[in-house]
Amino acid sequence: MTDTAPPVGGRTIGLAHYAGRAVLERVLARHGLTFQQQITLRAAVAAVGPLESGALVEQVTDALKTGAADVRTAVDTLLSEGLLAADGPLVRPTDAARELFAVVSAETGEISARIYAGIPPEDLATTGRVLARVTERADAELANLAQPTRASR
Repeated sequence: MTDTAPPVGGRTIGLAHYAGRAVLERVLARHGLTFQQQITLRAAVAAVGPLESGALVEQVTDALKTGAADVRTAVDTLLSEGLLAADGPLVRPTDAARELFAVVSAETGEISARIYAGIPPEDLATTGRVLARVTERADAELANLAQPTRASR
């Protein structure tokens, strides 16, 4: 265990993210899911009712900062595997999707409990606030980068 605090920055945050994501992806692989499919499934399961397919794609694209084509592929795969059902432009998770999501959530919840065990609640709260601020600022920078520059006009 690390007793000295490393300097906080993109590298430290990235290493923590990729370590956690690697754990998640191993669990997902055992269930035949990719990371994008699981995030898409989570959005569908968490929705109050059916979602318009385009809105689901937009929600996941925004969350993952990825291309819409990749998310559409994930939606299409979930539809073809019977984890999402379509009714015109609306999609909803199937019972099989809800069951799979619950199993994956339980497995990852147990692992997360071990990962976070022993970390004082006040440290977790501070970390949550800092990461929320970093995310907010990075999102703002990303929005600025999406604006056309003089050279591109």
